[in-house]
Amino acid sequence: MTRNTGDITGTIEDSRDNRDTRDTRETPTTVVVTGASGRAGSRVAEAARAAGLAVRPASRAGGFDWRDRATWADVLRGAGAAFLVHPADVGAPGAAEEVGALAREAARLGVRRLVLLSARGEEQARPTEDAVRDAGADWTVVRSSWFAQNFSEGPLAAQLRERGELVFPAGDVREPFVDLRDVAEVVVAALTGGERYAGEVLEVSGPRLLSFGEAVSEIARETGRALAYRAVPAREYGGQLAAFGVPAGEAEFLVELFASLLDGRNAHVSDGVGSVLGRAPRDFGAFVREAAAAGTWAG
Repeated sequence: MTRNTGDITGTIEDSRDNRDTRDTRETPTTVVVTGASGRAGSRVAEAARAAGLAVRPASRAGGFDWRDRATWADVLRGAGAAFLVHPADVGAPGAAEEVGALAREAARLGVRRLVLLSARGEEQARPTEDAVRDAGADWTVVRSSWFAQNFSEGPLAAQLRERGELVFPAGDVREPFVDLRDVAEVVVAALTGGERYAGEVLEVSGPRLLSFGEAVSEIARETGRALAYRAVPAREYGGQLAAFGVPAGEAEFLVELFASLLDGRNAHVSDGVGSVLGRAPRDFGAFVREAAAAGTWAG
C-alpha cells in the first residue's frame, strides 16, 4: 500500500521549450522513479540501474514533493520514462487526481512512457489507472498481488519480530505472494519495451497460493521461532491502526480496502512474470529462506 494534488497547464510554446529530445526520441535512457526510497520504488530503481538506465529518483532529497507541483518539472524534464507509485495507495482518496496530474505533467514535458504500479482486484484503483491512460503518453499498468516483502519490511514484519504474532484481517484467504524483485523486473521491461507493452495491463503474482497463516508458518519453520497468525475483523484492525497513530481517514480507507480486497477475489495466480520475463516467479519459500538468513525476523 502506498499517499497528493494537481492540475498543471502550459502553452504549446512552453511545452516545446521544456522538452529535452536527447533522452526521449529513442529507447529511454533516463527513468524517473517515484517512491525511490520505498519498498517498491527502491527495487525498481535497482532493477533499472542493472538494465543500464540512468535513474532519477523523485524524492524530497532530490527536491521533489508530491504536494508541491512547482517541484515536478525539474525532475521530469529530459526523462524518457517514469515509474509511478502513489505514496499512500493507488486507490486512496485523491490518488487519481494526484497521479493523473503528475502523469499529465510528465507527458507535457516529453516523457514518452509511463508505468503505474497498481493492485490486483482493487476496484478503488481503477480511476487512477484511467488517469494515467488519459495522460497523453504511452502507458502500462502493472497490477500486483500482495508483496512477499510485506512480511519482512514495515509494520507486519515488526509484529512478527517484536511480538511473535501477526494480527491481520485476512482470515483464511489465500494469496499468491509475489517477490518485489519480480515486480521490479516486470516494471523495467515495460519501461524499456518500446511498443511491446504499451497499452497493456500486466498482472503479476507469485507461483502458488498461501494463506497468511501458512505464510507465517513457513517463516516460523525457517527461523525456529514460535510465530503465530491471528485473524481479526477488519473493523477491529482499524482500531489498532488508530492506536498506531494512523489518521482516521486513512484508517477508514484501509478498513474498507481490506474488507473487499481480502475476500478471496485474488485467490488465483497470474502469468505476468512468466510472460514478460520468460521464467517462473520467485517462490515465497525462497524469499523466506533469504530473509531469515539475513536475520529479518530475529527476536
